Amino acid sequence: MRPVPWNLGRATRQRAEIMEMLAKTAEFIGAQEVHNRLRQSGSTIGLTTVYRTLHALAEAGEIDTVRLDNGEQHYRRCSNGRHHHLICRHCARTVEIRGPGIESWAQAVAGAHDFVEVNHTLELFGTCASCRDVLDAGPDADRWMST
Repeated sequence: MRPVPWNLGRATRQRAEIMEMLAKTAEFIGAQEVHNRLRQSGSTIGLTTVYRTLHALAEAGEIDTVRLDNGEQHYRRCSNGRHHHLICRHCARTVEIRGPGIESWAQAVAGAHDFVEVNHTLELFGTCASCRDVLDAGPDADRWMST
């Protein structure tokens, strides 16, 4: 595990539990799901602590975050380095994508408008092959998928 960034304060058991759980999770998940999974594994962590810790980890750049169409914030521990996400809007399956063309485009747009120190985030949402197959199976087939 990487050293704790200075702006996260001291290392805590709760933070370690959250980071360990996120390391085992491939998709973006919400704070309540993080809390549920930790409680099911025997943790006594509170929901407020989960929210506070996820926010601090995201602010420190230790985890990635995405806001869904419904406004809910979801979190995921990702690889190091600049990347973007392709996310299934039905099951939250997530693929990390690299886009050097996007990086150069963002810099070119910023430069054309005389902006500096530009940051950007790119999330692409779609339907993965598994969910497409279920949706193609009929109108009642998507009951098992989260929205």
